[in-house]
Amino acid sequence: MLRALYDWTMRLAEHPQAMWALALIAFIEASVFPIPPDIIMIPMILARPSRAWLIATVALAASVIGGLLGYAIGALAFETLGQPILESLGKAEAAAEFNERFNGVGFWAVLIAGLTPFPYKVITIMSGWTGMPLATFIATSIIARGLRFFIAAGLLWKYGAPIRDFIERRLGLMFALFVLLLIGGFYVVKYI
Repeated sequence: MLRALYDWTMRLAEHPQAMWALALIAFIEASVFPIPPDIIMIPMILARPSRAWLIATVALAASVIGGLLGYAIGALAFETLGQPILESLGKAEAAAEFNERFNGVGFWAVLIAGLTPFPYKVITIMSGWTGMPLATFIATSIIARGLRFFIAAGLLWKYGAPIRDFIERRLGLMFALFVLLLIGGFYVVKYI
């Protein structure tokens, strides 16, 4: 089953519309969607390493624009949209306490969330809700998401064939690690 899913993802990554799919996933992941864009970005780069920088640029642009949607949800529609999203992640009760501390460390919160598996949408919504300066939010999002996507693109561009071979030989392990990272990100959101 994992092999079929992997093969399907690699075929999708080679599809002519893959760049649009990546942009859509990166956009909605930054505000409401729980699955990170890496799930399609990595196979796209492995399938076409010569396009690594373009793929990273698309992921970056779409993610930052999606982050602006998350910021707007927090700033303009926290009660109706932002709060239910945070409640689904188990963070609604901690929101008031978080609001008080957030802007003091907001730059670092956005940077860390943008670089790690921590759900970026939590930070984008909280940034808008707490009134983080928009310029700080945008600049930090560009730095964090840029580092995340371009480091991955650079590594995959340079070491793509061995990485692809490693992934294909250890598909079960790679899937388990991805799931652990995803669950770990949600655990961090829920309990920290």
